[in-house]
Amino acid sequence: MPATRRSRPSRWNALPSLVRNAPPRVLLVIGAVVVALGVLIVSRPLTSLVLLGIYVGASAVVMGIVELVGRPANWWARSVSAAWIVAGLAVLVWLGRSLELLPPVLAVLLVIGGLASIGRAVSRGGASARILSLSWGVAQIAFGVLSFTWPDVTVLVLAVVFGVRTIVFGLGVLARGVAGIRRPRVRKTPFDAQRALRRRRIRAGWAAAGRYALSLVLVATAAGGWWLNDWLDAGAPVVDAFYDPPAQVPSGHGRLIRSDAYLGRLPENGAVTRMLYTTRDAANRPAVASALVIVPTDLPPGPRPVIVWNHGTTGVAQGCAPSLRDASATKWSIPALEQALKAGWVVVASDFSGQGAPGAYPYLIGAGEARSSLDAVLAASELRTDLTLSPDTVVWGHSQGGHAALWTTAIAKDYAPGIDVLGTAVVAPVADPPALARELLSGPPNAMLSVITSWVLVPYSETYADVHLDDYIAEGSRSIVLEMTQRCPSEPGVVVSVLTALGVSEDRPLYNADLTDGALGRRLAENAMTAPLGTPMLVAWGADDEVIPPQLQRDYVQELCAEGQPVRWATYAGYDHLRPILPKSRFLPVLYSWTKNLIEGRDQVVDGCGLR
Repeated sequence: MPATRRSRPSRWNALPSLVRNAPPRVLLVIGAVVVALGVLIVSRPLTSLVLLGIYVGASAVVMGIVELVGRPANWWARSVSAAWIVAGLAVLVWLGRSLELLPPVLAVLLVIGGLASIGRAVSRGGASARILSLSWGVAQIAFGVLSFTWPDVTVLVLAVVFGVRTIVFGLGVLARGVAGIRRPRVRKTPFDAQRALRRRRIRAGWAAAGRYALSLVLVATAAGGWWLNDWLDAGAPVVDAFYDPPAQVPSGHGRLIRSDAYLGRLPENGAVTRMLYTTRDAANRPAVASALVIVPTDLPPGPRPVIVWNHGTTGVAQGCAPSLRDASATKWSIPALEQALKAGWVVVASDFSGQGAPGAYPYLIGAGEARSSLDAVLAASELRTDLTLSPDTVVWGHSQGGHAALWTTAIAKDYAPGIDVLGTAVVAPVADPPALARELLSGPPNAMLSVITSWVLVPYSETYADVHLDDYIAEGSRSIVLEMTQRCPSEPGVVVSVLTALGVSEDRPLYNADLTDGALGRRLAENAMTAPLGTPMLVAWGADDEVIPPQLQRDYVQELCAEGQPVRWATYAGYDHLRPILPKSRFLPVLYSWTKNLIEGRDQVVDGCGLR
């Protein structure tokens, strides 16, 4: 290869051109430092954002300057050099103002690097080198574009990309330093020169084969990235036009806007309709919500008792609405559904405002959840001319929906006086959000806890003016936390959120403040519902609940008993968080008979406070 080409600085990184002719001992020092920096970037992506930015920014500036000083061959090379300088300066200048700018700038750097590699492939090199440059360029551009698709993992992915690249380069520098120190100085003979030439030719052949192989890997990786992106997008729920409210909606809350057939699976003996209706959100502002109304196929005459079903956690994004899911109107999602339909009861299941219909989602914000549930019942009364709803209502709920059910009963008399709540059945309820938060945060951090915390923190910060997101999250992690709230547990994309949380170093978590303290702690306490409701209650939970510690349920029941609240309770050995509401659960006959006796006004055991 001609000397002019061999001395041309590499666009892969500016540092190689600066250390190419350094003494071996200097190479050892530089190599060790670079490897250490790469390891730091890969292993602690959030704690090393500043170092990552400084390294990448300075490297980009130096790279562009070196290329310009080296008299670029054409306008393309000059443009790329200028782009490197501008992007590097952007990282260095704005790094201290907002770390949020770092991920998009890094993605842009990937695209610039890809364009530079493509330019190299067009302008110079042998066949294998050209193909490798072209493959590397296309891969960089592909991953740069994909980085914008998943903004919460951009910084983590790019940290790994730049970190691994840094480690590989550092190891190469170390190897050159070691080779330079150990290389013996001997007088070469003609025979030695011929042998060295043969070795160079063999190495050149292997190098070409390696370039072809690496090109295939790069192309396959880029193609795999796009396939994964398409697969994740295909698995995400689609919010159709039904959920877009019209410009003008009926005045007041609990008014029907529109209805349509439910697109998912139907239960036995039931017809399912989805509806859009007016309500009020957690901040008491006019809002729109969606719900499912499940009516017996053979509708008995007369007013029909109502079961208000409050669903458990499905995420907090608009696309996480149960009415968008296929099995939300079956026995796998609503306990004792088929028995309820056979008994002639109507089941009303709200998505809560902000799911399905646009708006703020009231995750564990009691008044917002309860208004959505009560207004769904009011709107359902306008659904069909042949359907009359009785004031007799029993409220059911599971997990987050247990919290919503408690609040539904608590505000029903004032908010919807036409609804007569006979009793409330809750399964593994989140009755005391601050207590649950303290219990969960007392254990070791984990990925799913990080995701769930975002589901609480972001809706609270959007609802309450005194809860500021930046008071509780680590610097530079806003995009990660916000993007976690855009995925649902039922879609494959939630894996991205979990992997993102796993990629965060444990000694610098996403959240850097006590979530039970300050404004957030006060607001969580405001949304606890541990006071007596005044009507019969049924509380059940699994003894092996892995989500909500069973001790919290025992404490809750004891507190109700101490306040004189009639409460029947049951704990089920061997049951986890979800098992009590699934088909063939031992709890379902209890739930059905307890509800049936309330509706029919029969005497039954409603107080288990004396039991142990």
